[in-house]
Amino acid sequence: GISPGAATAITGFPPGTVTGTTEAANPVAVQAQTDLAHAYTVAAGLPATATHGTLGGQTLVGGVYTAGGATLDLTETLTLDGQNDPNSVWVFQATSDLVTASSSKVVLINGANPCNVFWQVTSSATLGSGSSFVGTILALTSITMANGVTVSGRALARNGDVTLINDTITKATCAAAVASASASASASAVASASASAVASASASA
Repeated sequence: GISPGAATAITGFPPGTVTGTTEAANPVAVQAQTDLAHAYTVAAGLPATATHGTLGGQTLVGGVYTAGGATLDLTETLTLDGQNDPNSVWVFQATSDLVTASSSKVVLINGANPCNVFWQVTSSATLGSGSSFVGTILALTSITMANGVTVSGRALARNGDVTLINDTITKATCAAAVASASASASASAVASASASAVASASASA
């Protein structure tokens, strides 16, 4: 989806396929843009639990993690441990860019829920080829996925494009009420944006 902008700005479908509806500059898309802006602002303002600029090889429980001014870098595998608590929430604050390496992975264990994983990106997000990613990306500028990326979640860009190349985005099934942890305000705000299932961006397959 896109707001503001016309449906002609959404290109590549076909040959790309969309399950559901495409919204362009209509009330649904406008509301999604508003919800996205609110979710982004709330996520960016949460106090951090810890600082991690490099995520590869780590196992993290629910919390708010900031890159501390550096590029948020994901190589190898990041494991998110839900500790058998369905309300565990992860908010990652990329204070610059978010970059994932080719074939990197985000893995969920012990009941971690993809609906409760959020990536607030102050600039742009770039996902490397063949990588496997989880959660909702809230990017201020743009999101670019290289070839063969899989995402369980959503890719939402406020001011730029969402660019795809033979990638697969699967919307996780999320409950209406999300999280009661310290990041619950962000979870609730993002859930509203996610329910609209549209992004303020153009997508090219």
